[in-house]
Amino acid sequence: AALCAFRIIKRVPELMEIFLPATRSLLNEKNHGILIAGVTLITEMCEKSQDTLNHFKKIVPNLVRILKNLILAGYSPEHDVSGVSDPFLQVKILRLLRILGHNDPDASEAMNDILAQVATNTETSKNVGNTILYETVLSIMDIKSEGGLRVLAVNILGRFLLNSDKNIRYVALNTLLRTVHADISAVQRHRSTILECLKDPDVSIRRRAMELSFALINSQNIRAMSKELLIFLEKADAEFKAQCSSRMVHVAERYSSSIRWRLDTLLSVLVAAGNYVRDDVVSSTIQLILNSPPEEQAYIGLRLWDSLHNITNSYEDKQPLLQVAIWTIGEYGDLMLSSERLEDVEIPAESELVDLYQKLLWTTSVSTTSKQYALVSLAKLSTRIHTTEEELRAKQIVEAFGTHLHIDLQQRGVEFSQLFRDYSHLRPALLEKMPKLQKSLTNGNGDGNGGGIFDENSSGIDLIESGGDEMEIGGLLTGSSEGKLGSNTNALLDLLGGDDPADGLGLVPPTNSIIPTTTTNGKTSSNSNTQDLLDLLGGLDMPVSTPPAAIPPLGGTGGGVGLDLNCLNDNSIKSTTTTTTGAPTVTGSSSFGGLDNLLNSNLTSPTTLPIVGGGGIVSPTLGTTTAPIINNSSVANSLFSDFSSINNNEEHSKTLTALDKNGLLVQLLAKNSGGCLQIVMTAVNNSLSTLEQYLFQAAVPRSFTLQMLSPSGSALPPGGTITQEMRISSTAKATLRMRLRISYQCDGNPVLEQTELSGFPEDPTTPLE
Repeated sequence: AALCAFRIIKRVPELMEIFLPATRSLLNEKNHGILIAGVTLITEMCEKSQDTLNHFKKIVPNLVRILKNLILAGYSPEHDVSGVSDPFLQVKILRLLRILGHNDPDASEAMNDILAQVATNTETSKNVGNTILYETVLSIMDIKSEGGLRVLAVNILGRFLLNSDKNIRYVALNTLLRTVHADISAVQRHRSTILECLKDPDVSIRRRAMELSFALINSQNIRAMSKELLIFLEKADAEFKAQCSSRMVHVAERYSSSIRWRLDTLLSVLVAAGNYVRDDVVSSTIQLILNSPPEEQAYIGLRLWDSLHNITNSYEDKQPLLQVAIWTIGEYGDLMLSSERLEDVEIPAESELVDLYQKLLWTTSVSTTSKQYALVSLAKLSTRIHTTEEELRAKQIVEAFGTHLHIDLQQRGVEFSQLFRDYSHLRPALLEKMPKLQKSLTNGNGDGNGGGIFDENSSGIDLIESGGDEMEIGGLLTGSSEGKLGSNTNALLDLLGGDDPADGLGLVPPTNSIIPTTTTNGKTSSNSNTQDLLDLLGGLDMPVSTPPAAIPPLGGTGGGVGLDLNCLNDNSIKSTTTTTTGAPTVTGSSSFGGLDNLLNSNLTSPTTLPIVGGGGIVSPTLGTTTAPIINNSSVANSLFSDFSSINNNEEHSKTLTALDKNGLLVQLLAKNSGGCLQIVMTAVNNSLSTLEQYLFQAAVPRSFTLQMLSPSGSALPPGGTITQEMRISSTAKATLRMRLRISYQCDGNPVLEQTELSGFPEDPTTPLE
């Protein structure tokens, strides 16, 4: 009968109340079969309904008593399995205790003692005992247990790691990865055992050991852990190299305080991973070199030069290393030639550098992309060497590509040949060193002021009707990675004035709703049909191959472009680009109301080229380049003022759960302070996979004003956390509700979640100043 009730509730949860009165009495039965069925039924009820869960929390003492009797009971041939009394019932009770004690200190306190007894008295020589211990560990880690009990649970998993059974070792690694955020110091004690698992012949164990090793890295052990992981990377299968190399770059950037050590580590990653290195590793390495002091640039240049000599016969297997090396040599060849000799690396002569380029450009084992890097790098190196003979050799090598079969290489050859012949006096200025780059906001290294004020009266972009309640959206300060800030301070005034304030923002109009009305100086005004907000947000579910770069703030410390959601549909939204002749034109369109350019940098991005510093040369094959938008100028500062300090007096706070799905927990802590509502979003990754390109967006009714600051990061490793602060104010009494959009990539697959949230503390009535 209990199993029938279980089946009914599983299919029709609404009938649960019918069985509640009779369910509790099942726990008073002596028959173990009835006890198992009763516990299974209660577990299903608790998982289906929060009210039922609260109702059954009072049975925790009964469950503790039953479990204690099983442990202390003598030998019973009817229920004994390998010396353990009824392990099936013990496992069922432990699972139910885990559910009842989750986030409940009182219930957890009641079961702490019995869990400690089970953990210490269960025999581990058989799989039956290991199964009960495994369930016990999960229960300890999932409830509000004592610190000593958590250490005991981690030590049990540490013993599992030494087991000869591969399945038990895998379960231990998997469980440690899920619980490492609960007590990382206890897990650190088993670090050496975990690193040994990197050498296990089983591929599944090696993968879990690698993921757990990265989760354990901190600023104190990064050097020792990186050494072991680099050894693992050198011998790892191809399927591990890409993920491991990217994570090595991430942890080196996050925890290392020494630039030289980071440079050496990234060089080792490039050598060990070969062609399996992802593009983000190449770009991160180049960016680190670019932002390093001159002495470090000379040092890494010599190290890369030495590495190229060591892989003379295997260029085809080390293309990413080759690209970073030739970029560095072309950019900082003069520093290399004038630097002090390293212990094991000789200073190259100018002729040796040119010989290297000639060899790379003539060989068939180098990819076309690497040759593109080499041609640009050789052109830049020609302005950094001082021997006329070697400069002439560089010119001859470049000119030889003027008749190359590959059109892109041929074009570069023709362009650089013109520089050598007709514009030699401009060549040093055009090919000067690149300036330092700001760290990418997509890596969570922003200045914390990336949020903007989304005011319904903003002049930045005009308004639309959303079909229902008008909403204001935050978190959309992302745009094409091609977008650059211009230097003309008048651009902002042009942007905000006129009939079409959206011009110049790089937004693409929807193809199915554009009605051109006027055309003036190459600019087109248009209108679009009304769309509902949820339809608008739902239409954004598109694949993104690279993380979008955030648009920097326009104001001093907290301001941003006033980007009301209503701007994205009803008025003209278009992408203004400049061709090689400088004439404005309107390019491509989209069916996403202009939000595609904000959220996907790949829709209109041109072909990626090797980086050219200074003035640089843009190949005509690009067709168009995205026009500069605006500059961080006094005009912007006058239009978007800084936020005033906010009173810290807290009147009321409340925690709301926005999302708890697939291991991702997103909670909002809201509190009233100084007439505004301060909200802190916290995202915790409880899954086994790293969540990348995490983006949190929020929309509020138009009667409210929303300010979103920059998040603390964009990548969520297992057990990792991202926080982001929001501030909301209103000029009138109103009920606050928020529509949330959360997107990320899990194992390369894009995931999109949307939800609506209400129940915030008393609404603020004082606007932000």
